[in-house]
Amino acid sequence: MTVARTVADVLTEHTSFEVECIDRMYLNVYQPSLQYAAGIVGYLRRRLELPIASTAPLAKISDRFTRAVHRFAETEGIAWVDFAKGQRKDDVMAERLKDFTASEGVVFIGRAQEKNTVFRTEKRRRPDGSTYPWIVKSTGVINQYYFYCVDSDFGPFFLKFCSYFPYTGKLCINGNHWAQCQAAKAGIGFTAMDNAFAAVDDPAALQKICDRLGPVQIQALLDKWLAILPNPFTEADTDAGYRYQLSILQAEFSLTQMLDNPVSGRVFFEQVIRDNLDIGRPDQVSLIFDRRIVRHGPHRTPGRFRTRVITDGVTPSLHVNYKNTSVKQYHKLRHEVARCERTRSQEGRLMSVA
Repeated sequence: MTVARTVADVLTEHTSFEVECIDRMYLNVYQPSLQYAAGIVGYLRRRLELPIASTAPLAKISDRFTRAVHRFAETEGIAWVDFAKGQRKDDVMAERLKDFTASEGVVFIGRAQEKNTVFRTEKRRRPDGSTYPWIVKSTGVINQYYFYCVDSDFGPFFLKFCSYFPYTGKLCINGNHWAQCQAAKAGIGFTAMDNAFAAVDDPAALQKICDRLGPVQIQALLDKWLAILPNPFTEADTDAGYRYQLSILQAEFSLTQMLDNPVSGRVFFEQVIRDNLDIGRPDQVSLIFDRRIVRHGPHRTPGRFRTRVITDGVTPSLHVNYKNTSVKQYHKLRHEVARCERTRSQEGRLMSVA
């Protein structure tokens, strides 16, 4: 076997297959008209028919939603988990998935206290000394309900909701899990590797599947589970136009490249270090971007600017950070799979599904 001498040699001569896909995607689930005070006032007056704009009556809706979540868990026999501070929620899901045999359903419901945007009523005074209520945006530590589920199309995912008005939520999916489910339905043979593919019979067909994942499929997932899980808003609210929408909070995109042997994987990282540094084999090295960075003032440069090459132990990884985007290159499966993940953390509206 001829050992590759450059990064390009590894990727062009020793890649068995590659597939690019949406990886982890973290989305906001929100009511657009209830994200500002005037919208809250409109809901109170038009939907609840209250003469005074105060958030106090909303406590009844919160109590109703909380009771519905507990009742849903009891009726369906779903396990309940109160997350401890600092506990990794994904680890709890991974452990419980081992005993979950259904093709679809709720694995468990979790509760955690987290900071969230809320609206509260404060008392203000007129020039004559009389008072009146005024709704303002604030933050508070509120109970969050996590629904960890398995979907027949998306595989494992979670949907969480704040327990207080306006009940904003988060949806977390993994595009590689979606691709695995679709490949299985299409009869494409593959070997799964957590959130990637270790082997696949038809890489071209798999890539076409990955390319199909978009707003239509993600919105359909949300709509489907909003109809299954307890919903803080009633059908009348939905008919009145109060519908949940999605926006992207964080998106990760992965390029998985299966190498023909572990040596090629090791050569890849050895050459990355050699091409960028001439100081041996460090455990961790940082390279600073050659750009002017403004630390203070209204035009300060956002984010971090650095590249890190980490070779702790036997599994090297390469991390690049620039503004709101990061790139991580690492290996899976004993250096045989080169994995590249691009992450961008910036809120943006999910493309219309119409």
